[in-house]
Order: sequence, then structure tokens, then C-alpha cells
Amino acid sequence: MTEQTTREPEITTRDSLLDRTMQNLREAWRDVADWRGGLLSTTPNPNLPDKDAEALKNQMRDCLEARGGEVSARARAANLGRLYLSLNAKGRKRFLKILATEFDSDHHAVNKAAEQLRQAGDNSEERAKAERALRQALQPPRGRLLAQLNALPEGFHFLVDLRAELLAWRQDDPALGALERDLLALLVSWFDVGFLELRRITWNSPASLLEKMFVYEAVHPIRDWGDLKNRLSVDRRCFAFFHPRMPDEPLIIVQVALVDGIANNVHTLLDESAPVFEPTAADTAIFYSISNAHEGLSGISFGNFLIKRVVDELTTEFSNLKTFATLSPIPGFRDWLDSKLQESDADAELLTAAERKALVTAANAGKEPVSLQTLLATSDWHGNTELAKALKPPLLRLCSRYLAKEKRPGGTALDRVAHFHLSNGARIERLNWLADTSLKGMSQAVGMMVNYLYKLSDIETNHEAYRGEGKVMTSSTIRALLKS
Repeated sequence: MTEQTTREPEITTRDSLLDRTMQNLREAWRDVADWRGGLLSTTPNPNLPDKDAEALKNQMRDCLEARGGEVSARARAANLGRLYLSLNAKGRKRFLKILATEFDSDHHAVNKAAEQLRQAGDNSEERAKAERALRQALQPPRGRLLAQLNALPEGFHFLVDLRAELLAWRQDDPALGALERDLLALLVSWFDVGFLELRRITWNSPASLLEKMFVYEAVHPIRDWGDLKNRLSVDRRCFAFFHPRMPDEPLIIVQVALVDGIANNVHTLLDESAPVFEPTAADTAIFYSISNAHEGLSGISFGNFLIKRVVDELTTEFSNLKTFATLSPIPGFRDWLDSKLQESDADAELLTAAERKALVTAANAGKEPVSLQTLLATSDWHGNTELAKALKPPLLRLCSRYLAKEKRPGGTALDRVAHFHLSNGARIERLNWLADTSLKGMSQAVGMMVNYLYKLSDIETNHEAYRGEGKVMTSSTIRALLKS
């Protein structure tokens, strides 16, 4: 990338990327919007006060009535979208609340249709008619408004970002929660993974795409352009999925290191001063970062599709690759452990007598008992060789229990990263002690990371066992930890 070798672009933040996206949407809809009437004939108040809210409802009704043909309908929808983009957070939330409540299903019509269905009895003709009426009554008008916005240029991207905002607001408002679920259902119906295009990202990719790497990297933040260049060197590969509806936006990004043997430390893996490894000599591909770029697409699964495609790409380029594994964070372990440590007699339940004795000795506590919670609250415990040695056996065992045994109510793994990889057919291969001693790594998993192994011959079997029976596949090393 010749321009970048002379002057590096400014690193983009998520906020500046959002501002740029909103500006692009305003420009994309400028020529489509109808400026002859509606709220945008004047500058709306960013808070969307009552006066403007009433006008907004009328404008939404105009969109639904679709008078004047397709061109007019698109203009009204673009006008509505530009209005949303002109509001601040308070105004946007009020906009969405109006959409959720004023344009929900007609509950009277639903009850009437349900009663007609009940009265239809065994009459097949009347029952079919009543079922059609009930289905129609259950469809909220807001769905048609969302479909009109989706039909605009960049409309799909707009709705993805809109759902990201709804995800932050849905917990405190059932109406917004219902709107978010409606929008997710629509996005799923419009989003066909068969159209996904896998592209490799290299140092010669457009600067605008490389800037987005900084924004979307969610596992190991990219420090600077030198760090990014190291992650795109010849012994690395970076791939992303793109969709025709968002052609310039990576949807999910995976970073891969080509190495000899399964990696056990992220600091070593990301060391910029380390010599470049000859990729044709590598026998292992390590997936060390998988980042969903758009929160608004959460709940739409295409990660497993990505991994299979990347494995195909790598095996085609490097026939010597025999092992495919991850070096993954364990984001929920520390929270789970802290919750267990809050319980009465936690140390007696979590630690063996020998482990408690070893911790007392390592902490120089004499004969006084010392709690695991107190030791872990010491910020630099991992720098104390004797203390770290005493903590290693119980923490490895407890983390194995957390990953393999702790479940959500539905029977899936409690840890979200574990659930992702187990769903895709991986097995829990190995825990790595003090593999990430960054502030984030210590706060999430007391410095531990885990390798998930993708053994190509077992992927489908593992996937079926986990999805069908909730069975977590583990290596003999993990099983030994669980038994200890």
C-alpha cells in the first residue's frame, strides 16, 4: 500500500466511523428524500418533543398508506430515515418507541381473528380463512415501515445499526424489546449466508478497510499501524466475510497465525520483534481472533460458515497444514469464579485441603487461613513465582469445570466463546496458564486462554453431539483436570 508507507492514515475510532456512516447515509438518501413536506421541511428538534412527535406519527402513516406510487413511497421512507439520523440519542429512542407502540399489531383485531378461528371448529374452509385472517392481524404495521427503509440505498446497513441501538435499550422497555425481535426476524429473512463473499485482507487492502480493523477488533486491540502490519505479514492470514447488501463493510473478521505446533501464549504470538516464520513450514493454523464487526447482526449465525471457508482456503494454499486450532479468551470465567467465591465456605467447596495448605505457604501467611478471593484481588499475584505456582492447579481445574460443565438453562455452555466453538464442532483441547497477562486477560480469566481444536474428521460429529445432546467434547488433558 504505497500511500501508507509515506503517510499513515489517522486511526479511526468507532465513534468517528459511526459519524462517517451516518453522513454517507444522509448523502445516499438526499436525492431520494421528499423535501416538499413533512418534518424535514424544517429542522427537527434533536430531542423529538411532543409537537414533532405528532408530526412524525403522521409521516409514518403516510409511508404506510403509500400514496402516489413507488417513487413517492421511497421518498417518504428516505425522509423518515434522514429524520432519524438528525436526532440525538434521546430523540432516536423516542422515535423507536413511537414505532414500537403506535404501529404495533391491532390487539382488538387479533382477538377477533382468534375468536373466529376458535368458532371455525372442524370446518376446513372456514378454518383456513380464519387462520389467514389471524396471520394478517398478527403482522404489525411497523414491519412494512422497516421493509420500506430496507429498500433504500444502504437501507440494510441502516437497519443493522438501528438494531444495535435497540439492543442497548430493550432491557428496560418491553415495547422496544418486541421491536428488536421483529427487526431481528426481518434481518434473518433478508440475510442469506449463501451470498457471503470471503475476502482476504492484506497490507495492500484499501486504507479505509484497514482503518476498520482497528475499530472492529474485539479480542486483542490493535495498538498501532506497526501492530496491524505484523498481523498481516507473510506468516499470517486475515479473512473477512462481506455481503452484497453491505459490500464495503466486513461482517466478521478472523485472524490466523501459521505456526509450528499449537500456540499457548498470545504475547508470543503477537510479538512484533519475533522473526517471521516460513509459512510453508507451518503445520498448524491458529485462529487467534474472531470478531463480529456489527452488533446489530448478533443472533445471525455465520461464524461456523466462516471457519469452514477459511480452513478450505488455507488447506488449498498450504498442503502441509495438519492442525487447526484456536487460542481463545475465556471471557466469563472470572465473573463465574467471583460469584462462587461469594458463597459461604467457598474455599472448602472449591479447593482441596492440599491446595489450601499450598496457598497458605506460598502467601507466607503462617498458620492463618488465606482465601482464594483475597489472593486473586492482589493485582500482581501472577508476578509472584511461588504464589502463581500454588494457584495454578486449582485455577486450571476450576476453569476446566467452568468450560466443560457449567451450562445455561438451555443446556449450552455458559461461556459464550466456548458455545461458539463447540457449536461449530470443535473440542476443548488445552488450557494455557498465564497466556494473556494483559489487564483484559487478567480481569476476564486470571490470565488463562484455551485452545479449541478443529479436527476435520470430527467436526460434524462434535457439532451434532453438542447441539443435540449438549455434550461437550474434551481432550484427555481436560478430562484429567476435571477428574482431579
